[in-house]
Amino acid sequence: MGTVSKPRTVLVGGKAAPRVIQALIIHGWTYTLEKYKKIAEILNLKGLRTDVLRVPGLTDKIDRVWSLEDYVNWLKSKIDKQKGKVVLIGHSNGGRIAAAYASKYPQKLSHLTLIDSAGILHDEFHVKLRLLFFSYLAKIGKRVSSSAILKNLLYKMTGESDYNNATSEMKKTMTNLVKSDLTFWLDKISTPTSIIWGEKDRITPLSDGKIIHKIIKNSKMHVIKGAKHSPHFTHPEKVANIIVKNLNK
Repeated sequence: MGTVSKPRTVLVGGKAAPRVIQALIIHGWTYTLEKYKKIAEILNLKGLRTDVLRVPGLTDKIDRVWSLEDYVNWLKSKIDKQKGKVVLIGHSNGGRIAAAYASKYPQKLSHLTLIDSAGILHDEFHVKLRLLFFSYLAKIGKRVSSSAILKNLLYKMTGESDYNNATSEMKKTMTNLVKSDLTFWLDKISTPTSIIWGEKDRITPLSDGKIIHKIIKNSKMHVIKGAKHSPHFTHPEKVANIIVKNLNK
């Protein structure tokens, strides 16, 4: 997905950039890119040539079960095609992938933005229960589908409404991703990082954002008041301003 108008010049360090800066967005759990058009258009007008990548298993196909490492390698293949450094933006599970990539390949990034990122694995009982049910559903698959009541109950317990629409490969992939703990990756990130979070996020709570901010040394935290899990949908201008403003510092 590309943008529709010619980007303006972005000021970097108070001087006009000699070339257009490329931004790549990695979306979260979704099967459509429609809602990402607005933030991409705004960033484009502010000087970032912005593309939303099609994520395998969600907006692109996969024919096997993937791990977080597989997604990092996929993203590397995309970014390696870029001539210069890129601005990498990840939302929710896309933030998990972006952060994992940044921890391994900082040389290809000029800036990292994590929006309500997934990846903080908690030790609380309810989270362990959630992971247990994810594993259970991935194993029994079709046998659960015959009971709509049981299926909906278990899906509610997992907290992932998109599980219903996932292929069998993606259900197991979801399990792999949900089990991935970013705390082992975050302290390796050296790229300047913007952490943007919805104040009222109930999917990845604000406390997760604060943990990420604490671990990533070169990071800045921005809380969007009144926003939930997707501030780039509900407050796209504000989110875009934060991203561009931090590029100029």
